[in-house]
Amino acid sequence: MTVSRRPPATDADLQRAVNLYEVVGSISGGARQMGVAHQTFSGWLKQAKAKGIKPGQATETEEHAQVIQGFRDRIRELELQLRTIRRDSLTAQTVRKTILDLKAQPPKPPKWTIDKKSLGQTGVPLTVWSDWHWGEVVDPAQVNGINEYNLEIGHQRARRLVDRVVNLCKNHMVNPDYPGIVVCLGGDMLSGDIHAELSATNELPTMPVFLDLFEVLAWALETLADEFGRVFVPVVPGNHSRLSAKPIYKGRNYSNWDWLLGCFLERHFVRDDRIKVMVPEGTDAHFEVVGHRFLLSHGDSLGARGGDGIIGAVGPIIRGDVKTRGQSEAMGLAYDTLLIGHWHQSIPMPRVVVNGCLVGYNEYAQLALRARPEPPTQSLMFIHPQYGPTAYWPIYLEDPRPKAKAQWVSWPE
Repeated sequence: MTVSRRPPATDADLQRAVNLYEVVGSISGGARQMGVAHQTFSGWLKQAKAKGIKPGQATETEEHAQVIQGFRDRIRELELQLRTIRRDSLTAQTVRKTILDLKAQPPKPPKWTIDKKSLGQTGVPLTVWSDWHWGEVVDPAQVNGINEYNLEIGHQRARRLVDRVVNLCKNHMVNPDYPGIVVCLGGDMLSGDIHAELSATNELPTMPVFLDLFEVLAWALETLADEFGRVFVPVVPGNHSRLSAKPIYKGRNYSNWDWLLGCFLERHFVRDDRIKVMVPEGTDAHFEVVGHRFLLSHGDSLGARGGDGIIGAVGPIIRGDVKTRGQSEAMGLAYDTLLIGHWHQSIPMPRVVVNGCLVGYNEYAQLALRARPEPPTQSLMFIHPQYGPTAYWPIYLEDPRPKAKAQWVSWPE
């Protein structure tokens, strides 16, 4: 087997090597410019020195002008990257303190959520609100009449949700004496513009939808505070509420409507000691309720996808919990129960509680997923100091619609 060898360097090669070394200032940089190995370029410099070849004026040759221009372009590129880094370093602390006039660090969970003293046997009520898709329009004609959704219906369901949370907690539980209530905002509260069809079919642009949703949530939390005395609200971002077309992972919170919504709510209630809103710097919220540890996450970033026609979403959800649980334990953030939304299905399990959705069955669920229709629901459970989550209630926000009868075609005789 013969090995091809590089022909000996000519004087022109040696001159070019010396000139490049003079401009670049390093052997590795010159070797990269000439497309040769580090050792080859170093050897050429030694040969040039032995022959007395000295560097010429770089500005006198077109080649060196191109090299210099390349470095100037690289400098501009690095300066742009530096500006981007500085812009991205506009951290949550800066946004919270300078722009939103909030404390630099998000508030921690209130003490009443971990205090077991004088706690009745019923426990602490916890409700998960996610996947409202505020502003989305679901045309009943396109989903066989299973569901209809718009801002007017969203307002009705939100009011129904608050009324039924209060009713279930106060009128359907023994000893309904609670230290407060936990309301988890689990993301995808807005429809957003991540898909072109959403931008075209949403009832209103995202900004007025955002303001409308803020007013609804402010009313809902104030109402619950009047009923329960105290409200703790952890907030995490979803995927529908992001500003980018594709998911991003650096500074993910700061380009998401859900994060901004949480900050607005925190600012709105800053003088109301009854309501404590916690918006973490990351995309997950860790908190404890009477000794039981929770991780609240939207559910789109569990590290597992897929599913099949038999077990549906349960497979990827369980795999995702195993991965997330192992990661959290390795970081010293172990949890007992994972709370997620995203899947638009009510699936209560021993270690994972999957929340339903307020938007209900839509065109994507019917055509892209071929999912089984489910009524719009949100979750309510009670956290017992000894047993953890108990008495899980799916809160139904619409009465079941009558099933459509099959239409048979009569063939002519």
